[in-house]
Amino acid sequence: MLAAFGHVLPLAVAMAFSSVPIMAAILILLSPDRRRAAIPFLAGFVLGLVLVVSVCALVAQSIPEPPARHPDVVVAVAEIVVGAALVLVGVLAWRRSRRSGPSAEPAWMQKIGSLGPIAAFGVAFVLGLRPKALLLAIAVGLAVRGAGLTIEESAVVIVAYSVVAASSVAVPIIVTLASPRRMEPRLVRARAWISGNSGVVTALIALLIGVVIVGAGLARF
Repeated sequence: MLAAFGHVLPLAVAMAFSSVPIMAAILILLSPDRRRAAIPFLAGFVLGLVLVVSVCALVAQSIPEPPARHPDVVVAVAEIVVGAALVLVGVLAWRRSRRSGPSAEPAWMQKIGSLGPIAAFGVAFVLGLRPKALLLAIAVGLAVRGAGLTIEESAVVIVAYSVVAASSVAVPIIVTLASPRRMEPRLVRARAWISGNSGVVTALIALLIGVVIVGAGLARF
């Protein structure tokens, strides 16, 4: 199971540094209705993470086991494809950031501070279906399948991934609700920094994690 943790931890960190859910959480926390929407947003985000990665792990379990002493070719090829897709995401994000400079907040994100609890929950849940999040979830499922874990061990790995991946959203929400006056200036600075650097950060993380996943796939041969 430790090998599976080693594969999954970088993926969880990559998800934790995803700028879209972090920015959405910050905008909610800076809004007057943060106490109504912040916790539903966190719940929707965590539930979305757990559900998507669980489905990916279940689908990956349907991949046939290789014969004894043979490489796990299907899992290896799948990891190489997923890693290459993440590298492509990184390249596109890098080119977009170089071309357009600091990214403007999309229209839907500008309105997120006015969402009610149900809408905030739904938006957070859908964030787990973005291409980058899906690719990372697929990679987690393949890592769980490749490690040959039991159901209980797989559940532990999935929970660990979800905890780390959601930490960048959970910690600001919990701390801000506990001490809003202290956190507001930090949230404003974080919002400005993410607006100016999210494209580059996304590109670098996607490139690095993509290369790591491709390497893990090649290592299975």
